Amino acid sequence: MPDNTQQIDLQSHRLAVDASDKVALAFVKVLRFIADSFFAKRYGHRAVVLETVAAVPGMVGGLLQHLRALRYIRDDRGWIRELLDEAENERMHLMTFVQIAQPNAFERLVIMVTQAIFYNVYFFLYLFSPKTAHRIVGYFEEEAVISYTQYLAEIDAGRQADVPAPQIAIAYWQLPAQARLRDVVIAVRDDEAGHRDRNHGFADTLKRGERPSGLTGAITT
Repeated sequence: MPDNTQQIDLQSHRLAVDASDKVALAFVKVLRFIADSFFAKRYGHRAVVLETVAAVPGMVGGLLQHLRALRYIRDDRGWIRELLDEAENERMHLMTFVQIAQPNAFERLVIMVTQAIFYNVYFFLYLFSPKTAHRIVGYFEEEAVISYTQYLAEIDAGRQADVPAPQIAIAYWQLPAQARLRDVVIAVRDDEAGHRDRNHGFADTLKRGERPSGLTGAITT
C-alpha cells in the first residue's frame, strides 16, 4: 500500500556531540530498551505508555518558561505556546490510542506510575538543565518516529489489524470519515517528527547561550 504521508525525514538523527547530548541519548535508549522488553510488538499498548510520557515535557517546559518570563518580565519568543501546544497534541495521541488499545487495569497502573516518576524527573531536569531536557525530547521523538514506522509496516503486512479510526482521531486530524488505523499512525508519526525537529532546535538555541525569554547572557545548562 502506498504511503500517503507528507514528506518527512524518517531517518533524522542528531549526533550526540557533548556530555549533555550523550546523557540525553543514553537516557532515551534505556527507555527504549524497557519499552521493547515490556511490549515487544504490541504497538498499540506501547503507544499508550509512550504518549503518557511524551505528553509531560511540553507541559513542564511551558510552565517553567512561563514562570521565567514572569520573573524577568520579558517576552518568551513563542516558546510557551509552542510547548503547551505540543503537550496538547501528545495528549490527543494518548486519548486516541487508549480507544484503540483498550489498556487493562494493570497497564493503566503502569501508566500512572510511569507518569508520576517521569514528571518529577523531568521537572527537576528542566529546572537545572533545559538544554538536556529538550535534547531528551528530541531523541525520544526520534524513537517515536521509528516505532510508528514499524507499527505502520506491521499494519501494511497484515500483522496488525487496520481497524477503523476512532472518532476522536477523525475529528482532531480532520481525517475522512472512513479513515483507518493506518491513517492515524501516519498522522501521529508526522506530529512526532515535528516535535523531534522542534525540540532539537530548542536545545540548539540553548546551547548557543540564547535565553528564550530574551535575556542577555548565557543560560545555565
